Amino acid sequence: MRIVVAMSGGVDSSVAAALLADQGHDIIGLSMQLYDQAGGEASFGSCCSLDDLHDARRVAAALNIPHYIVNFERQFHEHVVSNFVREYTAGRTPLPCAHCNSDLKFATLLERAQGLGADAVATGHYARVERDAASGRYSLRRGADAAKDQSYFLFSLTQQQLACAVFPVGDRPKHSVREYARQRQLPVANKPDSQEICFIPDHDYAAFLDRQASGTTRGGAIVDEHGHVLGGHQGIHRFTVGQRKGLGVRASTSGAPMYVLALRPSERQVVVGPKAALERTMLRASGVNWIIDRPSSPIRAAAQIRHRHQPAPAAIQSIDDGRAEIVFDAPQIAITPGQAVVFYVEDLVVGGGWID
Repeated sequence: MRIVVAMSGGVDSSVAAALLADQGHDIIGLSMQLYDQAGGEASFGSCCSLDDLHDARRVAAALNIPHYIVNFERQFHEHVVSNFVREYTAGRTPLPCAHCNSDLKFATLLERAQGLGADAVATGHYARVERDAASGRYSLRRGADAAKDQSYFLFSLTQQQLACAVFPVGDRPKHSVREYARQRQLPVANKPDSQEICFIPDHDYAAFLDRQASGTTRGGAIVDEHGHVLGGHQGIHRFTVGQRKGLGVRASTSGAPMYVLALRPSERQVVVGPKAALERTMLRASGVNWIIDRPSSPIRAAAQIRHRHQPAPAAIQSIDDGRAEIVFDAPQIAITPGQAVVFYVEDLVVGGGWID
């Protein structure tokens, strides 16, 4: 089978390519150039840099497979960066990795792969795809390494995309992936994992947004639940629901720390209060993608509201093709608009959407 591997220059995608090549598949390595690097500036973060593209090429040479760099600057800005800026300035906390997966790796990149005569696109994600022989329907499951599982970021993949998705490292623990890279003498075997959003240098979201949304980010008031002004801020894009640090206001009269409870972009207000006020038992989600057949009645599942959040038991009702209502058995802390809520039955991803 001819398979295109999205090679980021990291160990996971490199081992994905090596595994498939060792299995005898016809492998083509593609790396995405996501921003202008003509001058060599590291204008984005440490991942997806010029050095990463060079590392991907070195791995391809070691595996003796063809490697190409595809320019996705325009698509990346339209689908990922612009969405990130819009969401933050609208008082929401975006999840750019999920948009990159669905809109670039398994949409735009898949189109390029098919143009090369490939049957599938492989990545280094820790997740698994299975096909039901009877129904022909594809399912998405958590990766075997629970600590590295990335299925949360893949909830929006459609049946058509899952049919073409291959995750070669999804059934392996991370230490096994590292060991395979060493045995294969891949030049990135000991390369550290990237822990940041690729286009945010030094985790400085606020500075990035100040540059990207210049003229549209304005300061306002920090208020309590009753509307009393406690202080000022330099833009709601500097805050997220559940945030405790950097508020610039005193603790409550009882001495308890204050947390961001809500953001009101139209009034340019940041609402703060005690931790208990962050608890919610219900949320609504839009842009819902069902990987299983869309249920006609409420289902029981575990809903995960953040990447590192412990999934919580809930009743999930599909309202229509694009929305769902999730009612938790127990209150959840800091349900954050803009983040994804993903529905699991054991290790099976049944669907997910964007928190309103």
